[in-house]
Amino acid sequence: VDLGIAVQKACENATQPLKFLYPLDVGIKEKIEAIAKSYGASGVEYSEQKIEMYTKQGFSGLPICMAKTQYSFSDNAAAKGAPSGFILPIRDVRASIGAGFIYPLVGTMSTMPGLPTRPCFYDIDIDTTTGKVIGLS
Repeated sequence: VDLGIAVQKACENATQPLKFLYPLDVGIKEKIEAIAKSYGASGVEYSEQKIEMYTKQGFSGLPICMAKTQYSFSDNAAAKGAPSGFILPIRDVRASIGAGFIYPLVGTMSTMPGLPTRPCFYDIDIDTTTGKVIGLS
């Protein structure tokens, strides 16, 4: 809780506005390249089709939020520390238009799975005779 309060106070007392690594008016590829450069990458492999689609739809002004491993600046979770000179592979590019950002998927990163067509909570119940929960095993 103390950390949260400290962060809130720091945000309220900020002397400068938030500054991105890139101007928001540059293209999606340029934004990804700026982020990749800050990670130490020497280049980027792109998923061109989605970038073109989002650009044509007018979403290139949105900020970028990279979906990648938290263990490394590269796509390789085993490459600890600050690796450099690697190619950052962008295997897909997705958008959360309502939330207002584009998120490239780096390497084998996957996003949270959706619910099945029939959510599992339908199979959970309480046996009123014994009071035991059924359907969690």
